[in-house]
Amino acid sequence: MKRKHFIGSAALALVSGTALAQQKTTVKETSNQLKKGQIIHSVYFWLKDGISKEEEKDFLRYFDVLKKIPLVQTLNYGKPAPTPDRDVVDHSYSYNLIITFKSVEDITAYGTHPTHTAGAEQFKKYWKRVEVKDTLLM
Repeated sequence: MKRKHFIGSAALALVSGTALAQQKTTVKETSNQLKKGQIIHSVYFWLKDGISKEEEKDFLRYFDVLKKIPLVQTLNYGKPAPTPDRDVVDHSYSYNLIITFKSVEDITAYGTHPTHTAGAEQFKKYWKRVEVKDTLLM
């Protein structure tokens, strides 16, 4: 009985160790993509009530426009995740845009880049509210 328990415990430890090693590798790979000094530009959009699916699809073209700006390192976007409701979780926005920049200088130049400002002017008809949260990675 003790031998079976030992073998079962050893197998569990081996499987757990392998899973932890795989998880650690994944975290390490992700960590290498973001570096100290980079800027994470998070933009939250609340779209106007009653816009059509076609209008929403047109709004998403804004992100394709922004991808063309050379200062943009990465650009990703999405909708609120279907996570459980909690007092600290905000699911009220329509879309979240996440852009990375190499430096404060790059995001500053992006803010006045003609493609960015023209796009904002063109697509602002679709949103009722926008919030920006910029993070300097340490």
